[in-house]
Amino acid sequence: MVCLWGLPLLFFVLTSGRCNLQCRYCGGSFPEDRVPYDVTYDLESLKDFIEKDPDAIITFYGGEPLINAKFIEKVLEHVKAKHFVIQTNGLLYERLDRRYWNKMDAVLLSIDGRKEVTDFYRGNNVYEKVIEAARHLKSAGFKGDLIARMAVSEHTDIYEDVLHLISLGLFDHIHWQLDVGWSTLWHDFIGWCRMRYMPGIKALVNFWRNELQSGRVIGLVPFLGILKRLRNEVGETPPCGAGEDAFAIMPNGDVLACPIAFDVEWSRVGNIYSNTPSNLSKVKVSDSCKTCKYFRICGGRCLYINKERLWNKENMDMVCEITKFTIDEVLNCLNIVENLLEKQIINSDDLDYPKFNNSTEIIP
Repeated sequence: MVCLWGLPLLFFVLTSGRCNLQCRYCGGSFPEDRVPYDVTYDLESLKDFIEKDPDAIITFYGGEPLINAKFIEKVLEHVKAKHFVIQTNGLLYERLDRRYWNKMDAVLLSIDGRKEVTDFYRGNNVYEKVIEAARHLKSAGFKGDLIARMAVSEHTDIYEDVLHLISLGLFDHIHWQLDVGWSTLWHDFIGWCRMRYMPGIKALVNFWRNELQSGRVIGLVPFLGILKRLRNEVGETPPCGAGEDAFAIMPNGDVLACPIAFDVEWSRVGNIYSNTPSNLSKVKVSDSCKTCKYFRICGGRCLYINKERLWNKENMDMVCEITKFTIDEVLNCLNIVENLLEKQIINSDDLDYPKFNNSTEIIP
């Protein structure tokens, strides 16, 4: 086993709390009094803070980070980091010149699968605009990891929507995150899980395994990430690293354990003025998860939801059930994968994903 502990720190740099969309999932912009819409610290303070970690990873985040594209350019020009990543809806891609796009090691574009699903949740014609952004990046010479970042909710058919994104031939990897834990959109969450999501995951794993057996590694982030955790020694943290080796820098310089945990006091772990990366407070998942046999792989799944149980117990138990189900389905592939590696039908380097914390959460 290879140890994955002691990883470089990932910093979500929020460029603005504003967003140019009003997706059904979140309703658009953060409340300005909690996540400021403008960066109020000076660039030198950010530079001094981040460069104390020579292996730091920066992920530009929002709101919609491209609303403040000029700030992104300044960071890319003046702040040293080992890797740069951006999570964006892509609609404002023209605000960032190609030379800055090509400094990114990974770009996560928000797209939920088929046009009808994406547009239902994100707005009319959003699907076409995201595809346009992806094609622009490819034509502009982007050589990094282009990731389709799906939000999954009741209108999603996980098998059909993921296969659709694969068929486009645009994305190197596909990741999905379930809209669970605080969402009010669901009509029958448990029924959807049992009747649609779990059968879809089983079909998707079968497809993925068959492709592996033919020598093709399809870049499905949850499956690759779970497989990597199954094959390696890992620490007792959520796979995203929140609160341990991943933190969020707010536009006012406050540092949080998680970028979505802006409304809770336990998430406030320091600031860029009086702290260094090495002395930020750490936040652990609750002990209740640590007795579960899946904890080594799941890591508590999500720090925010682990701490803030906003859904009722029945629904939260269902979240755990589908997480365990997904892990078990990938576990069932483990012996086949090891055999394929031994026969050199697939390459171990293609399975090593993510190679650094690129802000994909791994566990949906």
